[in-house]
Amino acid sequence: MKTNAARILDGLKLAYKLIEYPVDESDLSAESVAAKVCMPPEQVFKTLVARGDRSGVILACIPGSFELDLKALAAVSGNKKVEMVPLKEVQQLTGYIRGGVSPIGTKKRYPTFFDETILVWPEISVSAGVRGCQMVLTPEDVLAAVGGKTGVIARAKT
Repeated sequence: MKTNAARILDGLKLAYKLIEYPVDESDLSAESVAAKVCMPPEQVFKTLVARGDRSGVILACIPGSFELDLKALAAVSGNKKVEMVPLKEVQQLTGYIRGGVSPIGTKKRYPTFFDETILVWPEISVSAGVRGCQMVLTPEDVLAAVGGKTGVIARAKT
């Protein structure tokens, strides 16, 4: 399955592999996706859409087993306050539906921030832009593809 995100990586001549998996509409969690693609949840990065009071829309990519630290995201993105974008706005802003938001190939290019743990893995997984398909690539390549920055923006779930 060639997605817009895959076409962008092809155009940049960046290596990746696609892994398709069965979708359970009742469980779109990153932990469930991680199990289906046989990777630890800390290596499967979910893309969340937020809005900063200064920057506007921003993307946060964090390990599947973590939760977003909004204060930390505000600090690394130069905002005083960051809030999650309502789910009803996600597709309109990104072109992707919940469970299929990729940091690569959004309708508009937004500032993208990855939790620094991305750098501990030789490869990570992000959505390929549709439910049921993940892209596996190096952290360096995904950062290069989106012009992403890293910082501490996630914390372990309690």
